[in-house]
Amino acid sequence: MMMNHSLKNQFNLRQGSVIEGKWHRNHYVIERELGYGANGIVYLARSQSGPVALTMSDNGLSITSEVNVLKSFAKVQGSALGPYLLDVDDWIYRGKQISFYVMEYIQGPQFLSFIQQKGHAWTDALILQLLNDLEKLHDNGWVFGDLKPENLIVTGPPSKIRCIDVGGTTMQGRAIKEFTEFYDRGYWGLGSRKADPGYDLFAVAMIMINTAYPNRFSKTTGGLNQLMKMINEKNELKKYEHVLSNALQGKYTRAEEMRISMLETIQNNSGRDVSYSQRSASRTRKKVNISRQGFQKGKKRGGVLETVSIFVIISLLYLFYIFGQVV
Repeated sequence: MMMNHSLKNQFNLRQGSVIEGKWHRNHYVIERELGYGANGIVYLARSQSGPVALTMSDNGLSITSEVNVLKSFAKVQGSALGPYLLDVDDWIYRGKQISFYVMEYIQGPQFLSFIQQKGHAWTDALILQLLNDLEKLHDNGWVFGDLKPENLIVTGPPSKIRCIDVGGTTMQGRAIKEFTEFYDRGYWGLGSRKADPGYDLFAVAMIMINTAYPNRFSKTTGGLNQLMKMINEKNELKKYEHVLSNALQGKYTRAEEMRISMLETIQNNSGRDVSYSQRSASRTRKKVNISRQGFQKGKKRGGVLETVSIFVIISLLYLFYIFGQVV
């Protein structure tokens, strides 16, 4: 994403600067800059209720678009993937009206930093959480778009994956608004930049690959062959070869399908009872030909067992973490 340096110079606010909303009269004290891009600058600020993330821009349409996305996130029941919207207002600065919005400040390490510190065993639980939240987001007609580790924060304990940047979120059927090449299927020649669930699932696969290649790698031949070669060179990825291959080729039409496949792999690798996994696999293979209603019935039947599986995985990993801290 290109950066707007003139915008950055215009809003080069110092620590202690006070932002007062024109309409709601809420006050925010600037602490420091968190980041900036093509459409605005994000600051860490203090409010009466604690730390917040404040985004300001001279592009009112951009602010309106991102606010609408945050409002849509709030309507996704049972998901806390994106930050909560707290305030929307204007600020009069040097005679000019500047639009801004305030959202929850999500604290914690970035996804890759967390994995590097705690170990690859955490990848399973966090990716399962991410897929669960993406399923709900997709059901509400949105695609996250610019999905990458830099936009993912791990909060907790208990550990929970959250997103800090919803600027690339796009309504399904439209062209992706923002993307980062390494996580973009168009860049690798494996699909279009049309917003559909498969676009996000490709990015999830690339995030998993990124955990084994923290510095990423350059595109050479591109396409599926190069990516599968990189997968097969890392043991932590090779066990997910089937899952990653399907995601990279767009064979999953829903995040839930990818999640079921991951659960099967985890259960098989752990030597647990795979009878449920075999039934799930059979359902997954048939999903291309069944109706949405049939899929929802199948998901409901297996929901309890899948939830228990995720809870057990996360609980065990958290116990290992606590034990490591004590030792």
